[in-house]
Amino acid sequence: MSAAGILHGRVDARRFENNAATRESPWVRRAILGVALAFFVLFLVLPLVAVFAEALRKGWGTYVHALTDADALAAIRLTLLVAAVSVPLNLVFGVAAAWSIAKFEFRGKHFLTTLIDLPFSVSPVIAGLIFVLLFGAHGWFGAWLIAHDIKIIFAVPGIVLATVFITVPFIARELIPLMEAQGREEEEAATVLGANGFQTFWRVTLPNIKWGLLYGVILCNARAMGEFGAVSVVSGHIRGMTNTMPLHVEILYNEYNFAAAFAVASLLALLALVTLCLKSFIEWKASQAAKDTE
Repeated sequence: MSAAGILHGRVDARRFENNAATRESPWVRRAILGVALAFFVLFLVLPLVAVFAEALRKGWGTYVHALTDADALAAIRLTLLVAAVSVPLNLVFGVAAAWSIAKFEFRGKHFLTTLIDLPFSVSPVIAGLIFVLLFGAHGWFGAWLIAHDIKIIFAVPGIVLATVFITVPFIARELIPLMEAQGREEEEAATVLGANGFQTFWRVTLPNIKWGLLYGVILCNARAMGEFGAVSVVSGHIRGMTNTMPLHVEILYNEYNFAAAFAVASLLALLALVTLCLKSFIEWKASQAAKDTE
């Protein structure tokens, strides 16, 4: 940068500092920072510390035994299975919905956008009850499912359906504003040059949305593994079969097996911390990519 540019930047900084609207006394700045840090410690740091402290209170042997228990392992496997199924389904739907909404004009576009936001406005417990009403023994399709020996409620398919419903908005909502901001010019240019739909998506659209897509996938996966309300309604709480990790924690806690409950909860907390780290990394990579394109 030239000397004139540096001088100009310093002048702008001084103007900003001298602006009465942005000038506060030191004690006000310290008070605001103190309140923010106090909330951060009280509502984020202390709960995490408490979870790990309670999990390890009886020693590593008890901690490892709680995580290697047959029911705990079954809950971990089911949680990973549900996430492995629901996240790819929402990935396909999210990309298709975002591409349709951002790149095309069609009747019902605003209605589709509203439907994507529906899981945000419906209680997870109500979402679970919806699937019980549809596929339960006394539901709309219950008699037909029983006649054909198909089990959805109180089985893995019901848990997957409830999880997919709850996590529908995360990928789509992350991609829609990103695709709308990018516009259609690059896709139209690729089409004019002879690229088909798949080539346009793979070589033009996907590189432009990859960081936003990864960000949405991580958030979707975190919610899928931590979902409680909707899964609790449709699971039936069958030990070793339909209990995910959050449900297993609830059962252990209700049985006053606090060490095991906090041990499994600490595993969920670790997954949350990993998600946070990945989220921060992707945000950093996205900002770096944005700077490189400027």
